[in-house]
Amino acid sequence: ITRDIAIRFNNRYGETFRIPEGYIVKEGAKINSLQDPVHKMSKSDENPNASVFLSDDKDAVLRKFRRAVTDSDNRIVASAEKPGVTNLLNIYASFRGCTVPEAEREFEGMGYGDFKTAVGETVADALAPIQAEQKRLLADKGYLADVLRRGAESAFRAARKTLSKVYRKVGFYRGE
Repeated sequence: ITRDIAIRFNNRYGETFRIPEGYIVKEGAKINSLQDPVHKMSKSDENPNASVFLSDDKDAVLRKFRRAVTDSDNRIVASAEKPGVTNLLNIYASFRGCTVPEAEREFEGMGYGDFKTAVGETVADALAPIQAEQKRLLADKGYLADVLRRGAESAFRAARKTLSKVYRKVGFYRGE
């Protein structure tokens, strides 16, 4: 909605807001729930095993992937009839930087247990450096306070400049 408002404003009053362009990669554009793979993964899902969080430790990530819904067939191929397996292949491909067909070939002949563990390990390994950096940053309270202060100052300057432009274009008087 923000994008639509910005476009409408720009069309009416001239170039004021920069319109961001979306960047959606093919692999991983939509990640579905681990427990209900026809619906997108959501942090508000009532089932704690349906989503993986950046703060989940390795054991939690592995447990969630081991419990991921697949199907009774044991072939690891992406298809509309196999949303659980397709979702896991998509997640794996996204984290490994490969395509889904490449991931399918990698897991050809493998059972679901090994497949789920491999996907979980890949995700957990990718999250580990992020979690370590988060822990390091959160431990440095002085640095965080400085980043927040500088960010607030920068945001205030940018917002004030844009808001002044908006007021001028729509004809609001600002007694400054």
